Amino acid sequence: MSDTYTLYKGKTSLPKSKECPLVSIVAVNYDHPTVTCDFIESLNKITYPNIEVIIVDNKSPNDDPGIIKRRFPNVIFYASHVNWGFAGGNNQGIMRARGKYVLLLNNDTIVDPGFLEPMVEKMLADPSIGAISPKIRFYYDPDIIQYAGFLPINKYTVRNAAIGYREKDTGKYDKDYETAYAHGAAMLVPMEVIRKIGLMSYIFFLYYEEADWSFRIKRAGYKIWYVHNSLVYHKESVSTGKLSPLKIYYLNRNRLVFMRRNIFGRDFLVGILYQLVIAIPKNAVKFLLMGKIALFYAYFRALGWHTKNLFSKEIHNNPYL
Repeated sequence: MSDTYTLYKGKTSLPKSKECPLVSIVAVNYDHPTVTCDFIESLNKITYPNIEVIIVDNKSPNDDPGIIKRRFPNVIFYASHVNWGFAGGNNQGIMRARGKYVLLLNNDTIVDPGFLEPMVEKMLADPSIGAISPKIRFYYDPDIIQYAGFLPINKYTVRNAAIGYREKDTGKYDKDYETAYAHGAAMLVPMEVIRKIGLMSYIFFLYYEEADWSFRIKRAGYKIWYVHNSLVYHKESVSTGKLSPLKIYYLNRNRLVFMRRNIFGRDFLVGILYQLVIAIPKNAVKFLLMGKIALFYAYFRALGWHTKNLFSKEIHNNPYL
C-alpha cells in the first residue's frame, strides 16, 4: 500500500498544462484523536490531486492515537516517544516529507475542498515567496475571520495583530497581498526554503515558533503572502485551553525567547525593560488579584526559565534537515 494518501480525483483549478507538485501535509496530534480524524476526513474531500498526509503523535498521554491509523491506513503516522511540542512535532513530520512543498496544518482545522490550488498556484508563479497562509475563519463562527494576514510585531511589546481578526467576512480582504508573517495553523513552505533556513527551533516548544520561522524566511530574502481564495476553518486551541497555566507560561517565556533571537541593540534593551518592569508584573498582579494563583505563578516560572538559561547557546540554535 502506498504511503501517499489517496484522494478522489475532483476538479482542480490548476490548468492541465501546469504541474501539480506533491504537497506534504503535516499535522501534530496531542490527545483528541477524533479531532484529528475529522481533520483528515476534510482532507479526503479536497480537489488537489497530489498530496501525502503525515500525522505526528506527540506522545499523547490519555487518548489512544491508534484510531487515526486504523481509520486512515494510508496516512503516514509517526508516534513520537517524546512530546516535542508544536515546533518539534512539526519538525518530525517535515523530516519525513517528500513533497516539493510542506503544508503545516493544525489538526483542529477543517479545510475547504478547493483550498490548496490557490496556494500552489501562487508558489509556482513566484519563486521569491517563502511562505503562504490562507484566509482562516473560526469554525464555530464560520463567517468571522481569524486571519487575513499579520501586522508586524512591535519591537518592544513583542505583540502584533491579525488583519481582519473577529471581523465578519464581507469581502474586504478578498485580494492577495504580502504580509508580515504566516499563520502556524496553516502555512505552506517550499522544501527548498526549509533546506536553506532550517527547521523550526525546538527551543520554543509552543507559541512564537511560526513568527520566528517567518523572520528567518524573510531574512533569507523571501516574501510571505496571504492568499484570499484559499479557506481554512480553525477550531482554536483544543489542547492548551483558553487561559491555562501552560499557555501563559509558554507565551511569556517565548516572547522573551523571540526577543533574544530576533531583536538587538537599543531595541532589545528597551523591549526587555518594558517586559520585565511593566508588562509581566502588570499581568501577573492582575491574575493574583483575580485569585488565579496558578496563572500568577506561570509568569514567574517563565522568568525563572530565562534566569536558568541566561547564557544558553541553545537559544540561538536552528536545526537543519
